[in-house]
Amino acid sequence: MKFSIPEIERSALLDQLQTANLKFQKIYPGDKPDRQPVHTVYGGANLFKADTCIKMGDIALKNLQTYAPNFVELARVLQLNGYEHLPRHQDGIGELTKKLDGMPEALRKQEPAWLSYTVYNKIIKKLQTEAVEDFRIDFEDGFGNRPDDEEDATAVQAARELAIGMKNKTISPFIGIRIKPFTEDLKQRGVRTLDIFLSTLLENTNSVLPNNFVVMLPKVTIPEQVMTLVRLFEIIEKTHQLSPGSLKMETMVEATQIIMDDEGRNPLLRIIKASEGRCIAAHFGTYDYTASCGITAKYQTMAHPVCDFAHHMTKVALAGTGIFLSDGATNVMPIGPHRGEQLTFEQMAENRESVHQAWRTGFHHTMHSLINGFYQGWDLNPAQLPMRYAATYNFFLNSYEDAVFRLKTFVERAAISTLTKDIFDDAATGQGLLNFFLKAMNCGAITEDEATATGLTIDEIRSRSFYRILEGRRKS
Repeated sequence: MKFSIPEIERSALLDQLQTANLKFQKIYPGDKPDRQPVHTVYGGANLFKADTCIKMGDIALKNLQTYAPNFVELARVLQLNGYEHLPRHQDGIGELTKKLDGMPEALRKQEPAWLSYTVYNKIIKKLQTEAVEDFRIDFEDGFGNRPDDEEDATAVQAARELAIGMKNKTISPFIGIRIKPFTEDLKQRGVRTLDIFLSTLLENTNSVLPNNFVVMLPKVTIPEQVMTLVRLFEIIEKTHQLSPGSLKMETMVEATQIIMDDEGRNPLLRIIKASEGRCIAAHFGTYDYTASCGITAKYQTMAHPVCDFAHHMTKVALAGTGIFLSDGATNVMPIGPHRGEQLTFEQMAENRESVHQAWRTGFHHTMHSLINGFYQGWDLNPAQLPMRYAATYNFFLNSYEDAVFRLKTFVERAAISTLTKDIFDDAATGQGLLNFFLKAMNCGAITEDEATATGLTIDEIRSRSFYRILEGRRKS
């Protein structure tokens, strides 16, 4: 066998390429298999209590059961697949519910009502057990500009409430604070609140942070703002004897300048790199961003085309980096215009129509986000939570069969590669499919047992790494 390229020259060239490849892989390691919450709920810091997340779940559940007392009503409002085949009268709904309740899951899946029945019951279970996945104690837009002594006192009180919530296990699995931006006019206030809040919290918890705690820095436009927060984190960690790197942050995409800078470049990746590994997510600020584009208030919605442009630019800049991306919020609240116990029939009908219309808006906004690869968004009111989960469960359950087929095919190909000693180089695509199931399981859309239909074992799924799954199968 004859070769044209001498071994020494080939090796030298491939060694140089290895250096470049490894540098690229360090910047773009692929999607992170860690759990990503499906939403972030924002609430003014002055309103935060240790049991806020529990109370939000109760309010959300009451809202759902008031305006959709059964799965048929919800399916009809949202026009879920198969809704046209569902009964319209209460007797028929009751009989169908009883029938589905008594069926094994495998048989139930063959029924036209399976999707709407399953989505509805999963929403109820979620609201009863973990209604809020991520909560941000807000010192920015949700709190406003107040006198310094009032914000100081609120920072102390909110930190103490968080410490109580940690002790009582009543906080969400992901939690954090949003401080004021590091713009020239607000940087002093942002740093002051950060310092007071964390100093008070750590004093009350013996220097223990909540699980998955994060600091959100809004309205970021230049890397120096992020770099400053990192230096402040280092000082706080040293003062309170926290492990280096303990404090994490998120950035926000809220201005046109974070999409394109003064030199016509997208600065997002440079901003992420400025965090020195501490930034875990980038959140889209729908209303600040649309305002920065000159969109008037009436047309500032998640459905505006300028939002899709910003989303795609964010995806292009950060895809493959492991940074979680979150969409913004729907500002239409599913709350009826009439309050009180003694409402007329007409008033109750108006409330129902108003809530249902808001449900449809929130549902379609969330579905749009999911279809475009944004698996997280913002919720501003507990009444929005049912539709967050309705859309999320509908998305994952509708895609389940196709995802099972695709991942099962990848697993089988991996097995063939193992037997033939071929190189199976589609691990990144396999990881993407595995992440679908991880996201679906994390939010309660499917169970771990349902994920094993892919041909993976529970232990393999729990490894959260398709590459490690391949390695394990090659060694066996």
